[in-house]
Amino acid sequence: MLVRMDNLRVGFRTPQGVSEAVRGVSLTVGQEKLGIVGESGSGKSLTARSILRLLPGSATVTADKLEFDGIDVLSAREGALRRIRGKRAGLIMQDPKYSLNPVMTAGAQIAEAWRAHKGGSRRQATKAAIDLLAQVRIRDPARVAGLYPHELSGGMGQRVMIAMMLAPDPELLIADEPTSALDATVQADILRLIEDLVAKRGMGLMLISHDLPLVSHFCDRVLVMYAGRVVEEVKAADLHRAKHPYTRGLLECLPSLVKPKPQLSVLKRDPAWSAPQ
Repeated sequence: MLVRMDNLRVGFRTPQGVSEAVRGVSLTVGQEKLGIVGESGSGKSLTARSILRLLPGSATVTADKLEFDGIDVLSAREGALRRIRGKRAGLIMQDPKYSLNPVMTAGAQIAEAWRAHKGGSRRQATKAAIDLLAQVRIRDPARVAGLYPHELSGGMGQRVMIAMMLAPDPELLIADEPTSALDATVQADILRLIEDLVAKRGMGLMLISHDLPLVSHFCDRVLVMYAGRVVEEVKAADLHRAKHPYTRGLLECLPSLVKPKPQLSVLKRDPAWSAPQ
């Protein structure tokens, strides 16, 4: 088991006291593809970032257990966390325009990540960067390695981000809405690439998304979050049989070519879904 989380709570200090954004989340992740879905603000990204303790300084984090491969993340010192971040667990962000360094070439950024965790010479790191660009199916990787982020398309930028995260051979890949800034055709290419790399490398994957059809086809298990808590866990193949009214409401709001509706449903929220526990 790579990740074990029991009763995770993440709050932020406000003039009125601590406001909890993640409330009592428990989950495990092994060598599998776990999807976390929910609308914006449901706590998906905060839950995933807690695994790496990459949260704002104003955040307060508590948990009965928060472990990465048996290491207590909450009590770990910064040196121990650096050996997890990037090296053993990689994080793919949403939009490469804001995640890549604009004044470094793609190859230099990948090589920097490779040397930070593996050492070696600059020449070795440069060769490794080109090899990694080839692994993420970029044509003419040597040329692309010399390009700056503004010279890359959205799909190429996301492939560079993936290559950078794969450089240290991580055991867990956290993908935080990795295709949200891409068009539908490129989205499918990126997801197929991630799926292929995860299978070949035997990694665990945590995919954060608000796209239920996507995770139902791509993941093994799905956690549905609402107002900072997990309201339902279901096998991805059985997502269409979900029972919680929030999940049912999300599914019924989706348009369908197979069963077209004259008017899409509107999600009706129940205050009990977000009531304190």
